[in-house]
Amino acid sequence: MNNAFAFFAKAGICVLLAAAVASCNNQGTKPTAATVGGDSTQANIEKIVYVNADTLLEKYEYFKDIRVKLEEKAKKAQADLQSRSNAFQREVADYQQKAPTMSAADRQSTEERLARKQDELARHNQNASASFAQEEASENEKLYSRITEYLKKHAKENGYKLVLTYSTSNPAVLYADESLEITDEVLAALNSEYAKEKK
Repeated sequence: MNNAFAFFAKAGICVLLAAAVASCNNQGTKPTAATVGGDSTQANIEKIVYVNADTLLEKYEYFKDIRVKLEEKAKKAQADLQSRSNAFQREVADYQQKAPTMSAADRQSTEERLARKQDELARHNQNASASFAQEEASENEKLYSRITEYLKKHAKENGYKLVLTYSTSNPAVLYADESLEITDEVLAALNSEYAKEKK
């Protein structure tokens, strides 16, 4: 579950960040005019920057806290499921030992009871998995919202027209000059905001 969470978080953040910030920055913007007093063919250079999503997720304290919380929840759910499964296996083993001495009616009722328990165990597992997936999706949405809201504000304050994401697991950007990377400043600001919230 840990690797799946990290992969989906990275992939989702990469795609969603790029789309949200690009659409945010395109609202209400007009094409840039040629520079005044300079060469009329040279247009103003639009500010395009990028954030390394791998680094952001690795070092963003909010994400670390979410990951720890979800990992703990997954471990508890796994332990609960294992405990229930072990108890069921003991009941099956007990039945198998006693079956030769049981009457046909007792065997049938015990087998039916065990079949119901097996179905309940499968439903419990399915419900626990669905609940975990729903919580994970909700946490990913909160994470995405926090990052994009900050990036919208940061882009506006710094005149960025486009903020891209880069990730080795989802390389939509194949090359970007390191001078365009703003990951560290974004990370510092996000961690600072989160630290204030935690107090």
